[in-house]
Amino acid sequence: MSGFKRVLIILASVATVLALAVGGGALWLYSGAKVSTVGRGDFRNELAVPPLAESTVTADGTRVFDLRMQAGETEFQDGQKTPTWGFNGSYLGPTLRAERGEKVQVRVRNTLAEASNVHWHGMHLPATMDGGPQRMIAPGTTWSPSWKITQPAATLWYHPHPMGETEDHVQRGLAGMFILDDTASRALALPDTYGVNDLPVIVQDTKFDGARFVHAHGLTRTVGFLGDRTMVNGTLDPYKEVGDERVRLRLLNASTARTYDFGFDDSREFSLIGTDGGLLEKAAATDRIQLSPGERAEIVVRVRPGERTVLRSYPLDIGQDFYNQRFNGGDDTFDILELRAKKQLRRSPALPTALGKPEVPDGSHAVRGRSFDLALPGINGHKMNMGRVDETVTRGTTEIWTIRNNNGMPHNFHIHGLQFTVLSVNGREPRPALRGAKDTVFLPSGTTVKLAMRFDGPADPDTPYMYHCHLLSHEDQGMMGQFVVVEKGRKAGRPAATHTHQGH
Repeated sequence: MSGFKRVLIILASVATVLALAVGGGALWLYSGAKVSTVGRGDFRNELAVPPLAESTVTADGTRVFDLRMQAGETEFQDGQKTPTWGFNGSYLGPTLRAERGEKVQVRVRNTLAEASNVHWHGMHLPATMDGGPQRMIAPGTTWSPSWKITQPAATLWYHPHPMGETEDHVQRGLAGMFILDDTASRALALPDTYGVNDLPVIVQDTKFDGARFVHAHGLTRTVGFLGDRTMVNGTLDPYKEVGDERVRLRLLNASTARTYDFGFDDSREFSLIGTDGGLLEKAAATDRIQLSPGERAEIVVRVRPGERTVLRSYPLDIGQDFYNQRFNGGDDTFDILELRAKKQLRRSPALPTALGKPEVPDGSHAVRGRSFDLALPGINGHKMNMGRVDETVTRGTTEIWTIRNNNGMPHNFHIHGLQFTVLSVNGREPRPALRGAKDTVFLPSGTTVKLAMRFDGPADPDTPYMYHCHLLSHEDQGMMGQFVVVEKGRKAGRPAATHTHQGH
C-alpha cells in the first residue's frame, strides 16, 4: 500500500471518528435536554401564600399602598440561603387588592443598590403611571403613581421593566399579584376566600447551583432562560391542603421564557372562568390551559374528600422542529403543585351559568389596521429606541392589529395600558382560552393573530405605552416598540429617552 493511500485511510478514519463523536455529542445533548420532574418531588413544603398588602385610605378616598424594593436572602432549600430581591420582603411581593371605582396610589421606594422600576401589567392607567422602561426609580428614591381603577375584576400583576435588564430583575424575585374586584364579581357564587379556596399560583421555573440561582441561558436556548424545576409563590415542591369542594386557582406564568400547558395528573376537567383581563361570559370546561410568560388564567377545580391531585405542566407544541422543540422546553413536564383535600370538605355551590361580559371591542368599529412582524432583535425590523415613537393612535378609537411570527422561534405579544380581543389565530376562531379579555398572547413560529383594541386614553403625546415580546430575554434584546395616544388630529410629541425618578 502506498504512503498516499495510507494517509487517505488515516484521514478517512479520523473523519469517521470525529463524525461519530459529533453525532454522539449531539445525541447526548438532545437526550439530556428533556426535563421531567414527575415523581421526583415529594411535595414536602407547604405553599406560601403572599400576604395581602396593607393599605390606608386618605381623606379624599385614595387607597394607598407601600412597596419597598429590597435585597435579601431566601431559604428555598434547607440550610441554603439564596441572594434574592423582593417587595416588602426577601422574595416576591404582597398581593395588592383594590376595587373598581377606587383611586389608588402606590408609593414604591427603591432600597436596592441600582435603579429599577415597576410596571402594572394588565392595568388600564395613564402612560405616566404605567412604569415602562422610560420611568426608572433611582436607588434611595420613591415613585408614587396614582390612578383610578376603571376596569372589571381581574387577576393582574406587577414586575420591573428596566431596559435590557427585565429578565434579571424578575428572576431575582421582583414580582407580585394585583387583584381587582368589582360589585358584579362579588355577587357571583365563586370561591372567594383569599388563601383558602381562592389561591394565587405564581409559577416560575428556576435552577440552582448550590444556594445560588443560575441565570445562564445555555447555547441552545433561543427563547431565553429555562430552569430544571419549578416553584409556586417562591415555594419548591409545594402542597396546599384545601377544605372546600371547589378551589379557585389564579394562575400566573411569571417565568421569563417558559410556556406551560397546565392540567392535572389524572387529566380531570376543570372550569376556566377568567383570562388576563377578567371573567369570561361563561365557564369553559377543559383539561388543559396554556400560558406563556405574563399570561394569567383563573380556573376552578373540584376535589373529592381525602384525595390528592397534582397540577402539572405537560409538553406542548411551540411551533419548532423536533430539535428546537426539545431545546426550548416544548418536551418538558413539571409537577407544579399538589392539592390535598381534607377528609371532610365544605360544600361549594355550583358555578354560575353566567359570569360577566368582557369589556373589549369586537373589531366591528375599527378605524384602521396595523401590522407587526416579530423577528429578533426587533419588531418590524426595528430594535427598541426610547427616543422614537413607533405608532400614534387616536384616543377613543378601535383598531385591528395583525401580529405575525415567522421567526423560527416562539414569541408572544403584550400591549400596555389596555385589554384586547383575539379575533383569529391563523384565520380561525380562537380556542376558548383566548376568547376573553387579553393583554398577552402566545405566537409559536408560523402564527398570525388578529387583535381588536380600543384606546380609551388618556391622551398624552409625549409619554408612550409599550408593546413587546414578553419572553424577557427577547424584550431585553430590543423586541419592543412604543405608541402614544393623542386626541384626534394631533401628532406625537418627543418622548424623553429615559426618565430616572430622583424624588424623595
